Amino acid sequence: MTDFKKGIAEGKLAKLGLFDKTTIEKSAALLETVEKSGLETIRVLFADQHGILRGKTIVASAFSSVFTTGIAITSTLLLKDTANKTVFPVWSKDANIPKGLVGASDILLVPDANTFRTLPWSSHSAWIFCNAHLKTGEPISFSPRHVLQHAIDKLAANGKALMVGLEVEFQVFEILDPMLDHASATMPGQPVKTRNIAQGFQFLSEARYGEMETIIDELRRNCEGLGLPIRSMEIEMGPSQLEFTFDPAHPMTHADNMMMLRAMVKEVCARKGLHATFMCKPNVENAVANGWHLHQSLADIKTGENLMIPETGEEPNAITSSWIAGLMEHAAASCLLTTPTVNGYKRYQPHQLAPDRIQWGRDNRGAMIRALLEKDNPASRIENRVAETTANPYYFFASQILSGLDGIERGLNAPTPSETPYDSNSERLPESLLSAIQHFEGSAFYRKELGDEFVDYLAHIRRSEWNRYHLAISEWEQTEYFGLY
Repeated sequence: MTDFKKGIAEGKLAKLGLFDKTTIEKSAALLETVEKSGLETIRVLFADQHGILRGKTIVASAFSSVFTTGIAITSTLLLKDTANKTVFPVWSKDANIPKGLVGASDILLVPDANTFRTLPWSSHSAWIFCNAHLKTGEPISFSPRHVLQHAIDKLAANGKALMVGLEVEFQVFEILDPMLDHASATMPGQPVKTRNIAQGFQFLSEARYGEMETIIDELRRNCEGLGLPIRSMEIEMGPSQLEFTFDPAHPMTHADNMMMLRAMVKEVCARKGLHATFMCKPNVENAVANGWHLHQSLADIKTGENLMIPETGEEPNAITSSWIAGLMEHAAASCLLTTPTVNGYKRYQPHQLAPDRIQWGRDNRGAMIRALLEKDNPASRIENRVAETTANPYYFFASQILSGLDGIERGLNAPTPSETPYDSNSERLPESLLSAIQHFEGSAFYRKELGDEFVDYLAHIRRSEWNRYHLAISEWEQTEYFGLY
């Protein structure tokens, strides 16, 4: 039998200090399992800045090299916008390019054995997720898993841990035209043409569930096959719209789970001639916006005690009040991390079960933060309803941890809860991606917590997307002016 443990210990990654003894043992055990498994291919992946999985696929017999030398990939993957266009001038002398990424050089992917999954819908293949490093082994400051781990470690130093539960909305449509003609291969590619697989506006209807049960069952079984802690599958308000919910888990676990969920849903549906989308507000008739509701509770690291259980009634205790206040204080600046697309800001509309202002309320689905607090209830928690389902989960969760912790460290107090969230005088959420970029760029808080390089890097990419959107000639402009002047 191959001595995988010795090979990893003597390999490049271990010599760079990226693997400790425990990691080496766990990785060697995984390689032994894969050697006996009959797997043919392994997809070696990382989450990019947009929360999109990218990487290389290798044959199973070469899998051990991933743990000895890592996988080299081009650094420009970290410099692209959502159109897959590289938006930094990588060959310019004075380009403001993040450290170590000049000239389309390589970066290093370092695998995490804990993320290995055999794919239920493609049983000859498997996934493994990686952290992105510079070739020297130094972490990349904006690598999503590093950003989240920084936040987790900072909260742990305060003696606390965050638990998160997911509610994720998305749509599944039938593909009528995959738009594979040459003229449609633009950058980005032309959107596929679709139709509903079920009519909507029968929220939680049993009849609609029956109509969609075949694909719901397929997606649920694949969630279970990946080890995702799925709890419920629900018919949402809109046509062909679903919501999947998941039991609470550690933030890094659920960030990885969210990446797996989105990729699995899209891949499984594509194999069946269906198009799944997590886009916030698709431009199809009668579509309803997709939101991502994040349930949050704080635990004492030593005892596991839920620190958000009220002392009396439904009133937030001091820790919960400070956490809410921190989320609210940094909500506008956090929008670039919770709502990263041009499209996402079109969800912030009144009376649509989505927030449009920075406020909290007791069990109020119109408020940004919905408090679900009850004395002696171990499930006491808050729910932040601000995010869209396209958000990079690592950045999103980091924003919640850092903002909430700031509220605790500064002893902030939550304001009076709102009972009429759409009629209040509360500060409005940013109304566009440009506004979100400006709030993020101007945030001394995020510059302190995540560094100037991260803030400037992400703002640069998002501004590129905004400029392409802003400078494009819209149908509204054509209708408004083409005939008039």
